[in-house]
Amino acid sequence: MQDNTPAVGSITWADLSVEHAERVRDFYKDVVGWTTSDVDMGGYHDYCMNQPLDAKTVAGVCHARGANAALPPQWLIYITVQDLDASIERCVALGGEVLAPARGYGANGRYAVLRDPAGAAFAVFEPAPPAA
Repeated sequence: MQDNTPAVGSITWADLSVEHAERVRDFYKDVVGWTTSDVDMGGYHDYCMNQPLDAKTVAGVCHARGANAALPPQWLIYITVQDLDASIERCVALGGEVLAPARGYGANGRYAVLRDPAGAAFAVFEPAPPAA
């Protein structure tokens, strides 16, 4: 069985949380050629942004609602870490801050949104252990 766990230190995802996500979705469709697919969020949709030739999902555009309401309107990269709790602790100890505490990402693992001492937001992601 193949282990598809992302490598520690790799950037494994990017998304953008904004007001009026439909307009921003359409902006990127027109500017970079992405196609889209809807993600049901229970009463509204966020969007997967897909490469035009092979439909591979490469990013997300999300509504600034619920757990995403306080996120800054900037592209947010997700960096894979070995130990989410340890990374959060080190961030704070080194002068960063937690913008969104650790939370589950379904069966995929857990993540948190942090801010570095220079003010840049990023997410750290700890994948779930591979299935046996």
